[in-house]
Amino acid sequence: MNKILSIISFLSMTIAINGQTIADARNQAIGQTVTITGVATNGPELGPIRYIQDGTAGLPAYGSNLSSIQRGDSVTATGVLFEFSGLLELSPTTSYSILGQGTLPQPLLIPITSANESLEGQLVQIDNVTFVQSGVFANGSSTVQITDGSNTLDVRINGSTDIDGTAVPTGPVSIVALLGQFNANHQLIPRDLNDISPYVAPAREINIKLGGNNVLNNETYVVGNTPSTVLTVENTGSEDLTISSVSFSGTNSGDFTTDLNPTVIGPLSSQNFSLNYAASTIGSVSANLTIGNDDDDENPYTINLEAVGTDNLATEPTSNPSALNFTNVKPYTLSGEYSGAVNAEQYLVLWKNGSPITESPVDATSYLRGDYIGDAKVAYVGSGTSFTPRGIIANQNYYFKIFAFNGSDDFENYKQDNPTEGQVSSLGSQIGNYYDGISSSSPSLVSDLTDLINPHNYISYFLYKTTVMSQFEVKDTLNGQSYVTCCYSGENKVFNDPFDWSDNDFSREHTYAHSWMPTFPCNNPEQEEYADQHNLYPANLPNANTPRSNLPLEDITGSTVFTYLEGSVGYNDNNQLVYEPRESHKGNAARAIMYMATCYNGINGSNWSIPSNQGPVTLRNWHFNDLPDNYEIARHEFIYNLQGNRNPFIDSVDFACFIDFQQMTYDNDLCENLGLLEIMENNFSVFPIPAKHEIYAQINGLNISSFKLTNTIGKILMEESNLNAPVLKINSTNISKGTYILSVSTEKGSLEKKIIIE
Repeated sequence: MNKILSIISFLSMTIAINGQTIADARNQAIGQTVTITGVATNGPELGPIRYIQDGTAGLPAYGSNLSSIQRGDSVTATGVLFEFSGLLELSPTTSYSILGQGTLPQPLLIPITSANESLEGQLVQIDNVTFVQSGVFANGSSTVQITDGSNTLDVRINGSTDIDGTAVPTGPVSIVALLGQFNANHQLIPRDLNDISPYVAPAREINIKLGGNNVLNNETYVVGNTPSTVLTVENTGSEDLTISSVSFSGTNSGDFTTDLNPTVIGPLSSQNFSLNYAASTIGSVSANLTIGNDDDDENPYTINLEAVGTDNLATEPTSNPSALNFTNVKPYTLSGEYSGAVNAEQYLVLWKNGSPITESPVDATSYLRGDYIGDAKVAYVGSGTSFTPRGIIANQNYYFKIFAFNGSDDFENYKQDNPTEGQVSSLGSQIGNYYDGISSSSPSLVSDLTDLINPHNYISYFLYKTTVMSQFEVKDTLNGQSYVTCCYSGENKVFNDPFDWSDNDFSREHTYAHSWMPTFPCNNPEQEEYADQHNLYPANLPNANTPRSNLPLEDITGSTVFTYLEGSVGYNDNNQLVYEPRESHKGNAARAIMYMATCYNGINGSNWSIPSNQGPVTLRNWHFNDLPDNYEIARHEFIYNLQGNRNPFIDSVDFACFIDFQQMTYDNDLCENLGLLEIMENNFSVFPIPAKHEIYAQINGLNISSFKLTNTIGKILMEESNLNAPVLKINSTNISKGTYILSVSTEKGSLEKKIIIE
């Protein structure tokens, strides 16, 4: 068994985006490799994570290789953008350099309601709050809450700090902390006891609200076309706050006025004024509001104002992006990058499977990831120049179109003409020479397969959410939400990112039931068979996983006692209580059970024969009647890249015909009713599709004696005979792009398959 040190190292890409601010890096797509430079705001007190901050934003870097980075070090780090339970981070951090001693940023003073995505990763301070809990912080890591009297916020106490086990402060406190996230909740992460101190009211403390919303110093506020907005000046200090000056600057400063003039705001009080706007032009409008005051650390207080002119639209970009290029093309994912446009703030990426995109976005309309424009789906909206769509499956032709735009909040102006376009095909099965030396005609087939697939990387059961769920199963839907499909019932569960098991009543279903395993219980301490990702699927907990329990998977022929959508509990021909999943998952479930029985049989002397009430004939029938589709192929390749082993019953239909799964012995008569040609067709693999430089073909269990490559009108381009090749390799470098027919012959007969060369 191999240990995997980084759960997403396989996603590292060939492109790296350098020379950018941390804010720029945060706008790139998940899976991109980026390089950032900033100051580490924590050291080893939080374990193998380092929060790095520059003048624009913060971003954590994760990795066991970061132990030498201390708080205050100026560092450059390169890594892969990854989202761990909602927290955007570099993981893995592939390299870093310590540039010397840096200057720690001052914590940004914020109200509790401003602890959100825009400030994630930064060092912040929240004043005048109290802990909800009392007594002593638990030993080890725990989560507690603070409140300002109206709102609450999580505080994560790490067991690696000196805070756990100490008394919870009573009375108002000030907390300096890193702003993180876990699942749906943002959280403060104090670094040591010095970060929590009794609250002392400042002499003067300014805060500005526009339209009732807090606007931090140097933040941007979108006025839009609103003629008058309430401007509130707050003073949370203990002495008078003096406003000494108020001014507008910038390109369109003359379009803004205010009745806020030099004045005094008393302690713990506020006053309302008006921010007025009258457009004198069309397109995008901007100005800066600067408020001079005697706050010790927020003078001046500057707000960037954005609005639109008399046409109620932002200015249209001068051009659209260019040079669309696809990278990291796999059966289960792909990424795109492009060159930015002229005078463009943001980009909208559309994608469609199977046909070119004819749709365009509509001006004055805001779109979110997952929304549809006609038949095209929104893959990305933002200021970055890269994207990674969610929901890629194998052997598909995907089309993309990218529009530049300016504006927000239904004032968008899209560059409609000449958007950049592109097309890319996801890969298919990547079997290669994995099964060299394996033959279905060998009596040692069972042990041969076990020896091949059992050694693999161990990924913990806990990390299934981070691996298969976050990076494959979760897909986009309308209004920026996401969904995941229950394997048994077909339910599409819609949720707001990030995904959480308990919040959505979902679970990790063991297809080969945990209680069937000869090592049961094997979850504490956790064994690799308990966490094997080939065996785990997402399932609705109360309505699918729990009803299935450890029942055999069979066809219901008697009465049905429970049904939820497409999954049911009922009785089979033997009057046994069984669970029957939806039709499209029957083959997937059968192959997962056959995989587990084969992968672990004989390990440490254990017998992994399937239970006597789980009919092997049913599994074999489901296997043949629901052959691997492109979703299952993509999932298989994803787990292979992660776990390092393959499921033979996905790669070769043939293998299931020679294993008696109730005895875990070799038997060559199990598929005698299945025609030879059908077996050959089910085992005929050609990859990659599409091909560029090389084509591989194989029929599992048979050698190829000759081949012929023709175009669609029958012209022979290549042929060769007198072969005896378990895997056929064809050099396609000099063949033009297009569709071709590959015909192969074996001692048992001939087959052909359509291929694409690009």
